Amino acid sequence: MGKQYPAISAEIQAFIEQQHIFFVGTAPADGRVNISPKGQDTLRVLDANRVAWLNLTGSGNETAAHLLELNCITLMWCAFEGKPNILRLYGTATVYHPRDAEWAELLPLFPPLPGSRQIVVVAVDLVQTSCGMAVPFFDYRAERDELNDYMEQRGPEQVEQYWHNRNAHSIDGKPTGI
Repeated sequence: MGKQYPAISAEIQAFIEQQHIFFVGTAPADGRVNISPKGQDTLRVLDANRVAWLNLTGSGNETAAHLLELNCITLMWCAFEGKPNILRLYGTATVYHPRDAEWAELLPLFPPLPGSRQIVVVAVDLVQTSCGMAVPFFDYRAERDELNDYMEQRGPEQVEQYWHNRNAHSIDGKPTGI
C-alpha cells in the first residue's frame, strides 16, 4: 500500500500541482505540535528534492518558530477527488523573509499575494505515498478571498505591524524570526 521514494517523480509532481490544499506539520522540541492547512497558488516544486511555498500572514506563525528550534517538517496532500492517494514529503526547511536576498530570487515564482510573509524552502529527504482509501470525496468550488482582501485593506505598513504584534512569537512563546 504505502511506498517510499528518495525524490519527487514527475507523476508525484503532477499530483501536487493538481491539489488545491496541502497541510504543513511541525513541532518544537517541547510544546505544541502544529498542523496548518495551506491554499491558494502558493506552492512550487523546485526540483526532485526541493519545494517552496509562499507563506501568507496568518493568526499565528508556528511553522517558523518550530523550524528555528527543531528543523523537521512534513507536507501532506490528500486526493479529495479521483484516485485515492495520500502524499507526504519529509525534510528540513529554510525560511526566507522579505529582508533576505533569497526572497527576491524566489518571489517571482508566485503570484503577487498581499500579506506574503515568508518563503519556506523544504529540502525533501523522503517522499511517501499511501492508499488514501478512507479519505472522503470533496468538491472544490473556489479559493476564499477574505485573507487577500483583509491584507490589501491593511496595506504593507499595517501588515508588518501585525507581524510584529501577532507573529513574532509562537503560542508557546518561541521566537519566529519575523
